[in-house]
Amino acid sequence: MALLQIAEPGLSAAPHQHRLAVGIDLGTTNSLVATVRSGSAAVLPDETGRSLLPSVVRYGDQGVLAVGYDAQKEQNRDPHNTIVSVKRFMGRGVSDIKDAGSLPYRFVDAPGMVQLVTRAGVKSPVEVSSDILRALKERAEASLGGELTGAVITVPAYFDDAQRQATKDAARLAGLNVLRLLNEPTAAAIAYGLDNGSEGTYVVYDLGGGTLDVSILKLTRGVFEVLATSGDSALGGDDFDHRVFCWLLEQAGVTAPSAHDMRLLHTRAREAKEALTDHASTRVTAILSDGQSLDLELDQATLHAITKTLVDKTLTPVRKALRDAKIAPEDIQGVVMVGGATRMPHVQKAVADYFGRAPLTNLDPTRWWRWAPPSRPTCWPATSRTTSGCCWTCCRCRWASRPWAA
Repeated sequence: MALLQIAEPGLSAAPHQHRLAVGIDLGTTNSLVATVRSGSAAVLPDETGRSLLPSVVRYGDQGVLAVGYDAQKEQNRDPHNTIVSVKRFMGRGVSDIKDAGSLPYRFVDAPGMVQLVTRAGVKSPVEVSSDILRALKERAEASLGGELTGAVITVPAYFDDAQRQATKDAARLAGLNVLRLLNEPTAAAIAYGLDNGSEGTYVVYDLGGGTLDVSILKLTRGVFEVLATSGDSALGGDDFDHRVFCWLLEQAGVTAPSAHDMRLLHTRAREAKEALTDHASTRVTAILSDGQSLDLELDQATLHAITKTLVDKTLTPVRKALRDAKIAPEDIQGVVMVGGATRMPHVQKAVADYFGRAPLTNLDPTRWWRWAPPSRPTCWPATSRTTSGCCWTCCRCRWASRPWAA
């Protein structure tokens, strides 16, 4: 089994030393952990073979903690204590959370960062995120057969200092040594370029569950240069879910949903949105806490209409990034679309119409190989003498290979 080695300048491991490190995608909706095996990046599955870990944490009775699928199964039954999409709360106060009133949580507007009241006590987003990271750490150590030296964690390029620090704090609370925070669009571009040998100027459009990142990158003979980056750290697939949720409330005439109803209808909204990726229409059914039965049909045309402003809003960071890079849409060789929300056909169409070309979608939008860390094992901070490797301006870093430990 190949091991991943990551080292600082002058501190690289001796040939006989084995250091286990991984790459972690701490996502709004799902998370995963990856390493390198036999020279190729590989996602580490759980004991049942599932690669993704839903980013959901439930604080149960008598101190029982559930993370992932087990927590997700209880989100409708126990909405106050089952935390979903916590990444959107990282480094944020209550005033920063859009539509906080429609979420089934009991927020505390604490200094520095919002907190959530659960049966296990008041929890910060850092603590909830650490439970997700701890589950991934345990999965990795069980799979690799040893203690991790550290992890490279991807973050939205548009995360501010408070959100980045919150991510580091969560990792350390989970017992992880943070080797790097790597911007997600940069990691996606590295994966795309390494896989396809592409050159030219590309846009990476990353619309995930909670954030939008747009990066303009120039790829030349293995060198990645970030010309500009933009985004919105409060715009993602969850916002599309919320539009469908509001439509359901309006159509059903529900004016004061309970916490149970809010979580149930948010779940049904997400399921309907995902179903419309491949189908022209879908039925939404639910029984609310007061016994009211909901049975509605939602079609693609309606979804497009109620989310049009959100799709248009995603193009604002695209225009800004192009302006900052001083290039026009016709100067772009391709648009790489990643993130689960880019599966929506009307999102792909809007991007294609803007650039006048079909986007590049040959990477799985949810399991795309963000893993520059596993595929480029040794990370060295660049200096003025750095002239080769994969470099970028937002996170000046040179990737240099080292022999794999067998």
